[in-house]
Amino acid sequence: MTLPNSQPRWPAFATLLVTLACILVLGACGTSPLLSEVQLSAETFEPTSSGQTLNISYNIGRESEVSIYLIDAAGTQFDLRRDEPRTAADDAYTLRFDGTVPTDDPVLKRRLLPSGDYTVVVAATAENGETAAQRLPLRISGTDLPLPDIENLAVAPEAISPNADAVDDVAEITYQLPFSATVDIALATPAGQQFALLTRSEEGPGPQRFVWDGKRPDGSLLPNGVYTYTISVADDFGNLAQRQGTITLVEVGQPEARIVYANIAPRRVMLGSTITVTLRIRNTGTVPIRTYGPPSGYTYSTDQVFSSVEDGRYISQAGGFWRIGMDWDANSGGGAKRYPFRWALSQKPPEQWKIPGVEDWLMPGEEVEVVGRVVVQQRETKMSFYVGLIQDGVGFFQDRTGRTIIEIGF
Repeated sequence: MTLPNSQPRWPAFATLLVTLACILVLGACGTSPLLSEVQLSAETFEPTSSGQTLNISYNIGRESEVSIYLIDAAGTQFDLRRDEPRTAADDAYTLRFDGTVPTDDPVLKRRLLPSGDYTVVVAATAENGETAAQRLPLRISGTDLPLPDIENLAVAPEAISPNADAVDDVAEITYQLPFSATVDIALATPAGQQFALLTRSEEGPGPQRFVWDGKRPDGSLLPNGVYTYTISVADDFGNLAQRQGTITLVEVGQPEARIVYANIAPRRVMLGSTITVTLRIRNTGTVPIRTYGPPSGYTYSTDQVFSSVEDGRYISQAGGFWRIGMDWDANSGGGAKRYPFRWALSQKPPEQWKIPGVEDWLMPGEEVEVVGRVVVQQRETKMSFYVGLIQDGVGFFQDRTGRTIIEIGF
């Protein structure tokens, strides 16, 4: 039975279904594809030393993670990008490929791919798990080159003590290159700080040598600890080799000393008489100071110098050794001839030195009294004597101290 003025209800329901279907179709039509417009700037690529690149471009329609890799004819995969986040964008993304790929080799960190046929794959994975990938053929030509390496790497000594005592103050890093390359040397501190020791140095084939003094590039001292150096060698095509090693710093410090007392007497003497200088010297630094003779109490004449006595036994040695010295104003000697009268910073007899008869050490905070004697044979009525601290081969750290005028009688 049909009620008056009533209409069948199915046409309205059908209309609703059609409308919903259209909305879904239109919504689907308005959604951008996850990955599209994958293109290479060329189908054949020949890497050059001038840095020429191949452009790999693609569009992303929704937020996703993108991977880009190459596959060679044997099925080996070479990653360029791995699961890197990308957001939807109107403009295309571009990867500039120089022909090199990272490797898992502990030494060869990047290498130029050999000539051959490859497949470039760009793959995207959306947040909802949807995936899309496109593949394009690529031929690489003209790249069969020798690969860089760092051969015979060694460091000596492996532990150094940068304290200016001329004993293991520097480390020598040696290695060999098979051909000319660009070399960088970086250092990592125990705390993780990194800085460059050598930057983009062009070095030829053959043995190489780098000397490190245990300091930062600005010349400041580093603390004790184990430091890691990294040598990177690259050619013009982007091949990159790296090797590492460690250097240990111990007893780091700056040597310092000070004359705390000086007395030259007597003030009046006859020609041929002896004057005596009495000195007290304190190690005011944080590291031991090495010293050697003549010992305290040694007697010179004004006709002698430290390098001529005892058959040249006390001639200046390499920088690092300290001595106390005495000179006078009219002495014509300059430079190395200054302070002709020198004594060890030790009050012990040589047989009791740290290395008997060779050298002794003045320890941090230690103070010693040194006595020296000089027979005056200079025919002058007055001589103005003074004392100073000398580090052989380095300089005069306390110069012209305790000036005293001595009158000479005939």
